[in-house]
Amino acid sequence: MAHKQIDQQTLENLLYLSRLSPESTDMDTLKKQVDEIVGYFEILSKYDDSENPYDAYPSTKVEALRGDEIVTGLEITDVKKVSKDFMDGYFQVPKVLGEGV
Repeated sequence: MAHKQIDQQTLENLLYLSRLSPESTDMDTLKKQVDEIVGYFEILSKYDDSENPYDAYPSTKVEALRGDEIVTGLEITDVKKVSKDFMDGYFQVPKVLGEGV
């Protein structure tokens, strides 16, 4: 696969930015790896990216939001009926951290 390769000046700039020195790394291996990365970007650039990334998320209209009104909550006696593991105002849940998980 033939693709654009980086030149020596660009490689030296990358070394400077990454705080590497030519003595600390094998330059041939590094250049080959950077050329492969550039090739991956060339492959990715072929795909259409004109879509709005926010279209992937559902939108909510202001009119669809619930009203800002106070409603009564559950009474403790009703909450106790939800689970048998309700004690002293808390629900008992399985241990998820520590040994024996």
